[in-house]
Amino acid sequence: MVGSGRRVGIILIALSIIVFLATAGLMGAQLAGGDTTIGGAALGLVLMTIFVSLPLAAAGAWFFVRGRREAAAFAEVEKEKKILNMVVTQGQVSVAETALELDASRDQVKEWIYDLVGKGLFSGYINWDEGMLYSKQASQMRAGKKCPNCGGELELAGKGVVTCPFCGTDIFLAT
Repeated sequence: MVGSGRRVGIILIALSIIVFLATAGLMGAQLAGGDTTIGGAALGLVLMTIFVSLPLAAAGAWFFVRGRREAAAFAEVEKEKKILNMVVTQGQVSVAETALELDASRDQVKEWIYDLVGKGLFSGYINWDEGMLYSKQASQMRAGKKCPNCGGELELAGKGVVTCPFCGTDIFLAT
């Protein structure tokens, strides 16, 4: 479950605070009842803090930070998924419209597209001058060995990104 680390972190931090307050209350009650000395109560409070409350709080902080990172990474994956769905269903999408749709910059959209290519999830091409992203099957692109934008000859060498030497179009290949 995404973001569960944050919830666990908050619970652990709250538990550490409860343990600290319960220990402080217990030590105060023992001190008031004459069952212990000030030194003994202080020692008990310090030991409970060092060996119970602080480790709980540290673990809680670690889970909280990890949960936030996990949620941010999941949000980025969702945006990449949305880009992939847009281009696959429509065949072509405007980079500017995609950026507006995702409330992101053009550079972020570019980064997400390259990430999808690197993961082998997207093949197609993009014309940065027109600002259009096109879906294309990798097998079709390998068979033609021509730029889908200008028709120039390409030298495709496996998967990844190939830039047309004639028009500058980036062609994305997936395996």
